[in-house]
Amino acid sequence: MATTDPTTKTHPVDVDYALDLLSEGEMEEAHGLMPWSSNYTFLVTVCHDDLEALAIYKPSRGERPLWDFPDGTLALREVAAFHVSRALSWDFIPPTVLREGFLGTGAVQLFVEADPEEHYFTLRDEHVPVFQRLAAFDYIINNADRKGGHCLKGKDGHIWTIDHGLTFHQEHKLRTVIWDFAGQPIPDDILEDLDHLRQTLNQPSSPLASELRLLINDRETKMFRHRLDRIIAAGTFPQPGAGRNVPYPPI
Repeated sequence: MATTDPTTKTHPVDVDYALDLLSEGEMEEAHGLMPWSSNYTFLVTVCHDDLEALAIYKPSRGERPLWDFPDGTLALREVAAFHVSRALSWDFIPPTVLREGFLGTGAVQLFVEADPEEHYFTLRDEHVPVFQRLAAFDYIINNADRKGGHCLKGKDGHIWTIDHGLTFHQEHKLRTVIWDFAGQPIPDDILEDLDHLRQTLNQPSSPLASELRLLINDRETKMFRHRLDRIIAAGTFPQPGAGRNVPYPPI
């Protein structure tokens, strides 16, 4: 698969091809649980025809109950975040699908081989355009858990982001380590992408609108649109509000 400059918006993988593989391929026995995960997170192999790829499988039944997110919905939110990222042509979430696995329905995401020594705090100075987009993205999806370790540098140099289960809550939940741009004007190209996303959502028959209806509830969709309208109108990156604004641990 071709590599790309991490500051561009060109997909470093063939997304449609990867989605077909993840959706249609046979999921082989897990290689094991991923370390340091609070929910069941398995490394698996997905095979289709003569091809195979490593993937991350997060079954809904393995999610730890939370007081503020409905049970069994985190996998759905992972997939919803991918669809929004793709609709924006912001290619920092690996291809992700919702499908059946050996522990039932869950999110299955293409595994990214990354440098374990790199994270947001080591990458931010060299990848400002990527993280500006990510700051806007986390606001509109209401990401409650953007840790520095959720930002990865692939072996091809591309910047990826993972772990989007705590998103799309109807109440304000934004907790992130990416406050570097708070209050600054949003670049025009990002605002143009956000406005295009809004136009897409205003078409009820669009693939994105159809997918979101299956993944998040009506109230969450309404508030997602509200945040999108709000950031476009403001034209600036969000600032921390009252209360807890940074996840723990930060990495």
